[in-house]
Amino acid sequence: MVLLTYLGESEIEARLAGRVPALAAIGIALVLVRRRFPVVGVVGLAALMAVAPAAALLTAVAAYTAARQWETTQRRVGLLLGAAGVAMVTGAASAPALDVGNWVFGLALGAVLAVTTVVVPGLVGTAAGQQDRLLGALRERAAAAEEARLLADSEARVRERTRIAAEMHDLVGHRLSVVSLYSDGLEMVLRKEAPGLRDEAAVVGRAAREAMRELREVLGVLGPVGQTTGGEALTDATGTRADIEALVEESRGAGIPLELDWDGPDLDARPARVRRAVHRVVREALTNVHRYAAGAHVTVSVRHAGERVEVQVRNGVPPVPPVAVTGLGTGRGLIGLRERVALLGGCLEAGRTPGGGFTVTAGIPAEPGPGAESPEAAPYEEVPGAAVEESGRGLSAFHRRLGGAVVGLVGLVGVSVMMLFGVALVDRSRYDLAYQSPEKPRLGMEREQVERAVGPDNVVVRAAAAGREPPRPRSATHCLYPYAGGQGEDGKLDIVRYCFRADTLIAIDRFTVPTVTEPPHGRRTHD
Repeated sequence: MVLLTYLGESEIEARLAGRVPALAAIGIALVLVRRRFPVVGVVGLAALMAVAPAAALLTAVAAYTAARQWETTQRRVGLLLGAAGVAMVTGAASAPALDVGNWVFGLALGAVLAVTTVVVPGLVGTAAGQQDRLLGALRERAAAAEEARLLADSEARVRERTRIAAEMHDLVGHRLSVVSLYSDGLEMVLRKEAPGLRDEAAVVGRAAREAMRELREVLGVLGPVGQTTGGEALTDATGTRADIEALVEESRGAGIPLELDWDGPDLDARPARVRRAVHRVVREALTNVHRYAAGAHVTVSVRHAGERVEVQVRNGVPPVPPVAVTGLGTGRGLIGLRERVALLGGCLEAGRTPGGGFTVTAGIPAEPGPGAESPEAAPYEEVPGAAVEESGRGLSAFHRRLGGAVVGLVGLVGVSVMMLFGVALVDRSRYDLAYQSPEKPRLGMEREQVERAVGPDNVVVRAAAAGREPPRPRSATHCLYPYAGGQGEDGKLDIVRYCFRADTLIAIDRFTVPTVTEPPHGRRTHD
């Protein structure tokens, strides 16, 4: 509304009478298609804005959307400059047609509107589009890194399960081999002593050999068994106190100050899978100490109380930092340990201590139940976290949309302020600059010459003068009321009236009109 007041609202409404609904429908249609047809939307609204400045904010929205949507710099720059040019050309052509000023005024007005509602929003949209594309690339990169991490973790779990399966092959295969050997010996003895029982012994031997063959076929699916058993052989002493002491002595021999604390009975009576897990936790933790904390003091603690075995390997800060301070290790060994312990129904925690060291702690059931080795439990541990993360993403997206809406409203307000300020400056100079003429108005000039010098008739000024102007000359056939440039120092409106007889200027009257209702007064001068 303020913008239309600056530009002579009554003049524009008078000349666009009956066309406002059609122009409004065109503006709304162009805004709606701005995403699918950005060129049509921006250029069409720029042209419409030059005719009806009320469409300026719609043009700003379309320019911002198109600049944010397009990735090609050349197309984006071409669109913004083309739309700005269309606004200026249309303004220069429409101003004389609407009789609100000459083409110079229309060109200046179009330039102001083009800069404030096309160029500025276009630059902001360009920056926002680049930010969106950068954030999208960062999200894709983060998603790819997360996917790679999950694949690597899954591979570590599969590798650990394969190693466990190979250990099962060593244990169960050894037992089946012993059963088969004893059954063959029993069959030979019964052949002489009790021929009737020889067939039963043969059945036991065949069953043991068949079980051994089926075990190899099942484990063969996991890969070459010999490559997954690790560097050490699996024995009945694996995981016992003597085995852990041997690992400790081996590390001491490598220069690691190490202390062993064993509390409770030995583990020789516990299942082999439990002893194997204890051995693996201690060995993996000591291997990490050799790699990343050489020279640091280490404490190995094993607590065997009741039905649970607690293993903890804790190291302090190394006296000399490692050569590489970042990117040490992949963490797959700890993932494999966590998988092994979880399959037994236990838990494993690893992390840095407040003093700068590192601790690996594992709690393992001494007698795992039948369902402890279910391999389906571990892969779903991250599902609750994933649900929380997805919920957080939805909330974050809502906050981003809300913030974008607020920023958009603030941006439109800023564009409106800049636009009004620029239009006000142009409007102030509309009659001071656009209608300057070397020849000042004088009596005897033709109406056309007077209009070129002072501007066309202004219906707002004419309405302000009605009832408050001095009497017209009796011979005057009509008068011209151009825009006089605003209020004077006393707060009153200065008006200059040019009266004609036919088309010849016969009187120039200067008078003031109060901004509030007062008795009419004025003076008339005849030049």
